[in-house]
Amino acid sequence: MSKTSPSQPKQSDKWPRKVTIGRVTVKVYKRLTPAGKVGFRVENYSTGERGLDSYKNEADAMDAATKLARQLSQMDVISASMTREQSIEYASAVQSLQPLGLTLSAAIAAIVEAVKEVGDLPTVGAAIHFYKTKHTPIVEKNVSDVVADLIAEKKSRGRKERHIEGLTYRLEKFAEAFPCKISDVKDVDIQTWLDGHKLSARSYMHNRSAVNLLFNYAADRKRRFVRENIVAHVDKIDIEETEPEVFTPEEARKLMANVTEDFLPCIAIALFAGLRSAEIQRLTWDKIDLKQGHIVITIGVAKTASRRLVPIETNLALWLAPYAECKGKLWQHGDNAYDKRLVATAKAAGIAWKQNAPRHSFISYAYAVCDDAAKVASWCGNSPSVIHKNYRALVTKTDAANYFAINPPKLVGGSLPSVPMLT
Repeated sequence: MSKTSPSQPKQSDKWPRKVTIGRVTVKVYKRLTPAGKVGFRVENYSTGERGLDSYKNEADAMDAATKLARQLSQMDVISASMTREQSIEYASAVQSLQPLGLTLSAAIAAIVEAVKEVGDLPTVGAAIHFYKTKHTPIVEKNVSDVVADLIAEKKSRGRKERHIEGLTYRLEKFAEAFPCKISDVKDVDIQTWLDGHKLSARSYMHNRSAVNLLFNYAADRKRRFVRENIVAHVDKIDIEETEPEVFTPEEARKLMANVTEDFLPCIAIALFAGLRSAEIQRLTWDKIDLKQGHIVITIGVAKTASRRLVPIETNLALWLAPYAECKGKLWQHGDNAYDKRLVATAKAAGIAWKQNAPRHSFISYAYAVCDDAAKVASWCGNSPSVIHKNYRALVTKTDAANYFAINPPKLVGGSLPSVPMLT
């Protein structure tokens, strides 16, 4: 009488046959197919639910049953040796899958198959995102309408006027170039639009940022005007750091000699107090105290969230004296008109306009005079480190003395021309 090898599964001669390994038993059934032929089925619980795998002959069925019993037995051994932490992790995984109607085995099988197809788990996630973005339904809306919605939202949230004006100007130009559904705009279209304007690096990035904001808004899941923000595929341009440009005393003198009366206070304050263009446009006359000799920059006016006092130099006081009774805002015509007036003033003076040069000039000459980075920083709303790094030794003390000696010209009768009230 032959003995069964310990490695061989125990079998029964009766149907259904049973293949037992350890504590696991797999049944094999014999049946007649609809065609009248003998077939075999192996009971399979590996997915957590009962299944029957079909085979044409008994040998194949028994071989499959043996492999399955061995596999399940190994899993049984692993399960028996699980730590408490592993058991909790298993239970948590099963619980997470229940709302999806998936067993742990089915979920793992799907993940394994997906990783085999694409290479690794992060790529599986990327593939899912790609599929989702390509198949998520979108709401069709014209570019101009999306721009209007975005601007309205920014206004409702109290964004500063200069920011709104700049954003409106750039996005309305974009909307004019694309009179279509925003979902029809392609990344190559945006790239061509930006390249076609032959912009400086800084202007290119300002326009790209505005369009990027627009597509972020349009791609928000609450709106779904586009499936994704395609501006991510549009080239960025590195903006090289350059030494701050300043006006020489002679250039500043020409600017003051050719500025229009209504714009004179703005450019005088920019040159001799160093306020930012946006701060000047928000500034009101009641914050200019000629008697105390300072300009109050409130939190609502300042770029940074801090109040500061800027001294009024003697020459600046002389330039502003004729405007002492003025009320309201210094400039009431918007950001674009302000920038155009700066360029027009430079043209009238016969010099090239330099970006942010009035502010750079004041900081440079003031630093040369007092040699105190912390003091200049407190006037200008910067950090002392920025002042020291960018403006130290940029100009000479002699030039600084000449710069702050730029006074109004002597006039017939010793008086300045009358200036209309800017109210």
